[in-house]
Amino acid sequence: MVKAKGINLAGGNAAEVQLDEAVFAVEVRKDILHRVIEWQRAKTHRGTHQTKTISMVSGTTKKPYAQKHTGRARQGSLRSPQMRGGARIFGPVVRSYAYSLPKKVRALGLRVALSAKQAEGKLFIAPDLSVKSAKTKEFANQLEKLGLSNVLFIDGPEVNPNLKKAISNLKYVDALPQQGANVYDIIRHDTLVLSQAALKHLSERLSK
Repeated sequence: MVKAKGINLAGGNAAEVQLDEAVFAVEVRKDILHRVIEWQRAKTHRGTHQTKTISMVSGTTKKPYAQKHTGRARQGSLRSPQMRGGARIFGPVVRSYAYSLPKKVRALGLRVALSAKQAEGKLFIAPDLSVKSAKTKEFANQLEKLGLSNVLFIDGPEVNPNLKKAISNLKYVDALPQQGANVYDIIRHDTLVLSQAALKHLSERLSK
């Protein structure tokens, strides 16, 4: 039986929550985490780099000098790569770095990430992520009391509006809706806090 610690953002104690072993107690595989994180980061890689090919370089198409009888190497254009200000051969072009990854590997990666946090004792379940005040200073003080500094909150279909405002200027604190749960954000934060709604959604989604 796998259980996660309970947490209450408003203060006070919270009961432990039983977890689905098929989702939160799988073998922690670094190779799977690496594959999924590399896939995620490749999608966000902006392939806007580009250099000029010979057709893009402005200039004359006339030969710089005669083909023969000059004692110099033959040259066909001032826009050639060997010329100062000329083109670049096989330079980078605008492209997408995204590639496909099997759905089963992506789902396994999320299960492994959740299981890793549970194994480290850094997974907490909150009844909800509602916050009475949207003031950052008050919420920061509350996090300090709870011993949280580098934390990711995963809420239900929508992130609580007050929570979103309260963390907007806090470093190393983020919040996502349940459908945005991903391996990279879970792994790069020290602590993971799930609402009951997010827990139910992830358990149903990943236990299939």
